[in-house]
Amino acid sequence: MMKVAYYPGCSLHSTAREYDISFQLVCRKLGIELQEIPHWVCCGSSPAHVTSHLLSIALPCKNLILAEEMGLDTVVAPCAACFNRLKIAKQEVAEDSKLKKEVQEVLGKPSAGKIEVKHPLQVIIEDVGLKKVEEMTRRKLQGLRVASYYGCLLVRPPSVINFDDPEDPQSMDNLVSALGGEALPWAFKTECCGASFSLSETDIVFELSGEILNEALEAGAECILVACPLCQSNLDLRQKGIEKRRGKKFNLPILYFTELLGLALGMSMRQLGLSRHIVNPSKLLERKLAVT
Repeated sequence: MMKVAYYPGCSLHSTAREYDISFQLVCRKLGIELQEIPHWVCCGSSPAHVTSHLLSIALPCKNLILAEEMGLDTVVAPCAACFNRLKIAKQEVAEDSKLKKEVQEVLGKPSAGKIEVKHPLQVIIEDVGLKKVEEMTRRKLQGLRVASYYGCLLVRPPSVINFDDPEDPQSMDNLVSALGGEALPWAFKTECCGASFSLSETDIVFELSGEILNEALEAGAECILVACPLCQSNLDLRQKGIEKRRGKKFNLPILYFTELLGLALGMSMRQLGLSRHIVNPSKLLERKLAVT
């Protein structure tokens, strides 16, 4: 049994509850024990980053310290934005002694330096292994055409993230293939969806997310697979509005990779919280996978 510190972040306890549900179920099945970090705080995400550099580093460092105090070697952050901020904070305090001292003064504790930060996709690919996942598959994704969308935060900047190819990532594609699905080649794997502009600059989100949906549809996708709640929200929640603006029907379910993995491992749509999606995936999944 692999034990890791679990940092759900704000999204997985609110708008991305289905990501939290499916991730925890998948981990249980794969023999990963998640121990949620006690008294974790928001990583700061974009607001702290544009407000105060010190704050943007101190907030994630607070969570890293709490995770280290649990006596575990790894902290897992499912939100790509949280994952990105934790990785960047850890590297910056390691390379900047002045910043490290300032963070220590703010938090009243030495900065964490030993604990490893991973995304769930990384844990499944590197620690569990695709071979084991394939062996445990109970429901093959045969015939399901999937566009894997990584977004701009999961694999960048490469000097900090050090996971997958920053221009043409393959980890989600390889997972889809291992589960029996068809991972489609397409050009918008790492394009930005508009991220946290969803409320402040809606027009930008409509344009950027619209291009992603359009390219996925043109590539022949029946659904888009994501690993970030910001990406999922922009592509799912805004899809009807994008369709209206573009005068084009997409009807592309936006699934978390943990949900598709859960289905392949034999779980039901109800167990995985798939009813929470705006673009209903049930008809597609019932037709393709004979799942209920």
